[in-house]
Amino acid sequence: MNKSDIEQKILKNVNEEGIIEMSKDVISIPSPTGSEWEMAKYMRSTFKEMGLEVSWQNVEEGRANVIGHWEGDPGGKSLMFNGHMDTSYSGEETHLTGIGYKPFPVIKDGTIFGLGIYNMKGALVCYTHAVKAVRKAGLKIKGDLMIAAVAGEIEKAQWGEEFTGREYRGYGTGTRHMVCHGTVADMCILGEPTDMKMVLGHYGSLWVRISTTGPYMHTGFSTGRQHENSIRRMKSVLDDVIEWADQWQKKTPYGNKTGLVNLGGIKGGNAWRASRTPERTDLYMDVRVPPTLSMPDARRQVKELVTSLRHKYPESGIQFETYVSAPGAEISRDHEMVRAIEVSHTTVMGAPPEEDTVIWGSDASTMTRYGIETINYGPSSGLRKADGEKVTIETMVNVTKIYALAIARILGG
Repeated sequence: MNKSDIEQKILKNVNEEGIIEMSKDVISIPSPTGSEWEMAKYMRSTFKEMGLEVSWQNVEEGRANVIGHWEGDPGGKSLMFNGHMDTSYSGEETHLTGIGYKPFPVIKDGTIFGLGIYNMKGALVCYTHAVKAVRKAGLKIKGDLMIAAVAGEIEKAQWGEEFTGREYRGYGTGTRHMVCHGTVADMCILGEPTDMKMVLGHYGSLWVRISTTGPYMHTGFSTGRQHENSIRRMKSVLDDVIEWADQWQKKTPYGNKTGLVNLGGIKGGNAWRASRTPERTDLYMDVRVPPTLSMPDARRQVKELVTSLRHKYPESGIQFETYVSAPGAEISRDHEMVRAIEVSHTTVMGAPPEEDTVIWGSDASTMTRYGIETINYGPSSGLRKADGEKVTIETMVNVTKIYALAIARILGG
């Protein structure tokens, strides 16, 4: 059987009905960060039915990773598909009313709506059916193939004494556990929602707290001392931080993007006791860092900002800490996996894929630090809007075909 015959046999074995049914299944299993257990059990059952060897990793109570292994002939490389099972939202948010923000599948006008299908249960469906198609076609692989369904990727982090517990342990928790406990590969395809673009690099993220302090006192005794209020002090500091953020954007370009600083939150005082001045006001920042800049260097530059603020506002008691550091990641355009996706995409779509650099991060941050070369390429159909998460059936089928052909090119000889 020649190469063309093998490709056609693989493509014919991509099961659209099966893709739709599995998509409905995974949407129907609520799995917000910290509650991935039932989703992991579903993936374990799926892998076993496929005839894959299964590794189950208990991450913590109520959370697990599950990895399906297909061991091929010796002498080849190892390819991983990695996808997180946790969803960006719980489905209970009152401000998110669209059908795609709920754990209930809806199919309308050739599109699958439902929480997680976009980020990134849809990719897990495509991985699974790509491997099914390759195995059904009878292709023998040289090397190893893995599908890793992991917990805790969503950008959430514990902080202080208030925000603790497994629902806040995201940002690569599952993938870090996975690689620390023996599951590694030569290369990885991450199916984050890229609209079928090849993302060869993405920014990292440094989360920072900057605080101002002041005396805690009753309103009645604050006459003449309002300028010491930590909220008022933060107002002055905030203008300088915004100016610094604008400069950061200009000096941290990467690919076709520029750096970014998001003012993610601010907190001072208590609504239930507005008769007291707040002893501390906190500003929380998300500093996006290009993969060409190390996280220690990025932190050093934030500290230089804080040092300048302390000199300018010596009475404000300025404090700071960094509480998330997720490095950026990139892969060479010449990597064999990149070429395999490019050729496979062209075969299925009739034209080569677009390339992109993105500001958002992924578990490539962790895997590349373990020597696992990683590309982001996955199914989505435009940005999320008021109707929530959705992916067209056509996109799901096409991405499944592209993944299946990429497996054949990388591991099939």
